[in-house]
Formats: sequence, C-alpha cells, structure tokens
Amino acid sequence: MRVLFVGPSLYGETPDLAGISIRPPAKQGDIAQAVLDGAEAIGLVDGFFDAVAAPWHKEILFALARGVTMLGSSSMGALRAAECAAFGMVPIGEIAQAYYSGALDDDAAVAISHGPEELGYPPLTEPLVNVKPTLDRLRHRQLISEAEQLRIWDRACRLYFKDRPLEALLPPDERQEILAAYREHRVNRKAEDALLLIAELKRSTVRGSPPSVEPQHPSFFSRHILPGMLG
Repeated sequence: MRVLFVGPSLYGETPDLAGISIRPPAKQGDIAQAVLDGAEAIGLVDGFFDAVAAPWHKEILFALARGVTMLGSSSMGALRAAECAAFGMVPIGEIAQAYYSGALDDDAAVAISHGPEELGYPPLTEPLVNVKPTLDRLRHRQLISEAEQLRIWDRACRLYFKDRPLEALLPPDERQEILAAYREHRVNRKAEDALLLIAELKRSTVRGSPPSVEPQHPSFFSRHILPGMLG
C-alpha cells in the first residue's frame, strides 16, 4: 500500500492518484498509524503544525526501521525529509533539496493558512517558497523593476504567514499591473514538488533489508505512544 499525506499543496491539481491511498495532512501519530495499517511506501507532503501537534521524527524513524519507503516534499514533508535524510527519508523537489542543502533554513517559508477539508484545503495565504520564484520570473520577464522585486520580497518576509494573502503582499500602493502579472505568472513550487513526489511514490518499492535506525535506548515514542497504538 502506498500512502500520501496531502492537502493545500496540491489544491487545484488533478494528478493521477490511482494506486495511492490519500490521507489528510499528517498530524502527530498519523505516519506511525499508516505503517501499522500496512503502508509499504509513504509520501509526506502536508502536515498540521499549529493547532495540533506535528508528525514526530520518531514516527519516521519507526517507518524506516520497518522498511517503509519515506518520501517528503513541498511543505511539512520537505522539512521532515531534510531532517531525516541521514536515516533514509528521501527529499523530493526543489524545496526539500534547498532545506537539505541548507540553502533554505526558515521553517516558516512553507507555512500557509488554508480552508477546510470539505473545500479541498484551499490556500488562503502565499508561502515564501512560491513568492520568491514568482518574483524572480516577473523580474526576468521585465514585468517588475529590481526595486519593486526587492520591496515586495522584503514585505513578504516581514509578514506573518497567516497575514500574507496576495492583497497584503501586493497592496494598493503597488502598481496594480503587478498583481495581475503575479496571478498570471505565479510559480506554485509547492504543487510542482508534490507532483514530483507522486510520480516517485508510484515508482517506489519495498526495501529488501530495512536499515536499523531506531535508537538503542527506548524513546518516549517507543515506550509510551507505540504500545497504545498497537493495542
């Protein structure tokens, strides 16, 4: 079984998801539960982190120790993949690779606010990982000046992620042509990376000899959380 945790990063996209079990953005315990449910490969794209506890690193180590292929991209998946790459989790896409290399080190760069599951998790704000390549594209096409690019980027970086809809990123004091150009030429790096992960998840296979990555000393997860999940 192949499992994909995804939400707002894939909003508006319609990839072929045949053969993949789709689950909502992961919260604490969900990855371990997927392993116990029989997952052989797991793709982590989106995860909760604000109102509920985020997926634990220990869950990922548990999955890897069980021989489960773990892939991460786009958002929470990019962060966890970079953090757990040394243990076997695979970073997929530009965002995850940037975190892995250290070129990107701000966890909040992938953070957004989004709507409910019933509406497909529509993004309500713009993540920095989409803002930067979009501004680079607009500058390359000479649709904005260097001064405008720097000013908008500085504003984006100063805005809290929940306060970064396009209307705040490009307020009325900016040329209104910029807002139209941004929408027309927008780079959705999160979605691009999520699509790469889906393609890789479909190609993934079960590891023949799972590496030993769990710590020698029992952890809080192994002593108190996992036994309850095992019933």
